[in-house]
Amino acid sequence: MVHLVQHPLVHDILAELRDVRTEPERFRRLAGRISMLLATEALRDLPAVEESVTTPIGPAPARRVRADIVLAPVLRAGLGMLAGMLEVVPGARVGHIGLQRDEATAIASQYYAKLPPRLDESVVLLIDPMLATGGSAVAALDFLARAGARNMRLVCIVAAPEGVAAVEKAYPEVPIITPVIDAHLNAQKYIVPGLGDFGDRLYGTL
Repeated sequence: MVHLVQHPLVHDILAELRDVRTEPERFRRLAGRISMLLATEALRDLPAVEESVTTPIGPAPARRVRADIVLAPVLRAGLGMLAGMLEVVPGARVGHIGLQRDEATAIASQYYAKLPPRLDESVVLLIDPMLATGGSAVAALDFLARAGARNMRLVCIVAAPEGVAAVEKAYPEVPIITPVIDAHLNAQKYIVPGLGDFGDRLYGTL
């Protein structure tokens, strides 16, 4: 269920996100741009209905999306992707999932959550920039599933094989949309080569 995004613009942005010289202001803009492109890929199979619109010249056939979309960023890093995705689907509803990873055990604990209702009727995009161990992603998917979500998709900017394996084991039906699967995790559970701590680079808290 892994969908590797091959668009050259996505990989061009990813290269600059990885670059240690990219400052937080530029990093935030790039995060928004790549998120717009990833959202388009993640939602490429949305249902649409055939309609007609009137142009200044006359009637034209049209297709309109008829799906309820929920964006669920994992705090705090996922917020860096939210604005870009809302540019693509401004009518989406937004939930927030606060997870904190224990630096010693890499186990995620939940400290905040607020989700919109009727998730069973929605296409839910879980937004988590870095899929490392998969612990946070699986915990977030667990929470969404308990809240009723059925059509879930995970969107990340960089993934590790360990994280992909963890998500596939727990939720084999959930697509993972990402540009790249990197080599491995290091002893501190950071993705190698990755791009460092996404949240720290996003907010300048290095």
